[in-house]
Formats: sequence, C-alpha cells, structure tokens
Amino acid sequence: MPTAPRLPFDPIDRAGDLWEEHFGDATAMRLATSVMRVQQLMISALDAALKPFGLTFSRYEVLVLLHFSNRGSLPLSKIGERLMVHPTSVTSAIDRLEAQGYVERVPDEDDRRRTLARLTPAGRATVKKATDAVTAIDFAITGLTPRQQEDAYLLLRRLRRSSGDFPD
Repeated sequence: MPTAPRLPFDPIDRAGDLWEEHFGDATAMRLATSVMRVQQLMISALDAALKPFGLTFSRYEVLVLLHFSNRGSLPLSKIGERLMVHPTSVTSAIDRLEAQGYVERVPDEDDRRRTLARLTPAGRATVKKATDAVTAIDFAITGLTPRQQEDAYLLLRRLRRSSGDFPD
C-alpha cells in the first residue's frame, strides 16, 4: 500500500520525538498525522483498485450513492450534501462520469429547476464490478482484525461527532 519508498524508521514517531523536544506532548499530533497518512495510503490503494474502471474513489462514491438511491438518481445538490463535498466537486465528478457513460443528467420531473444525475445501465454494471474490486482488497484496511476495525470505526466516529460532523 505505500506510495513512496519506505523509510528505515517511522517518520511520524520521529516527528513526535522532535515535537516533544520543542513543543511538549505529541500524542494529538501523532494521532492526527497518522490519520492523515492512513487516509493517503487508503486512497492510493483504493484508486489503484478502481483504475481499471476509470474511476477514482470519489467518483466511485458518487456511483455507489446513485446505486443506493430508490430511483437510481439524485439531485446534484443532494449528492454534495450526502458526500459532504463542495458543489463544484460534484459537478466535476458528474462531468467525468457522464463522459464515461456511467451517469446522465436529466431534468427533475418534480422540480424543473433541479438537475438529477441518473445512473446508466453501464454505470450500474460498473459500480458492481468496482465494488468487487474494493471489497477484494477489504477497502485497503490491512493489519486489523474485524474487532479492531470496529473499534477504530467507533473511535473515529466519536471524533467526527465531537467535531460537529453530525448531531448526537
């Protein structure tokens, strides 16, 4: 899963040691830096698994969200809200997915002011194959037992909640 040559030491541990020498307790810095590094490693592995489908993880998330929707379509604003991304990121992702033939833009029959992104048959087939690819690598979660994965999820969920990501 590493994206660069491995160092003969853990750079976050080394940075933590230096932090403590200069600033004091490094626990939070080590944790924050580790979370960000793990995110980089996971995105790299997931993007590699999705590359044969011409997808990045962010575009894969759009396809999954559309696949989960009752009609196979959602307003672009709802996609941004659900994925917690800026509207321009949604537009860019939909542009790419539309060019690939995985989604199409259609007018919302209930509100003509809105545009929906709708999953095409090719998109539906691709999301299933792409899901097989990411589940085959266990979403790039390596080195943890199922129980440890659940514990990590609960800790990260607590951090997200305390940061205001969602209500209690």
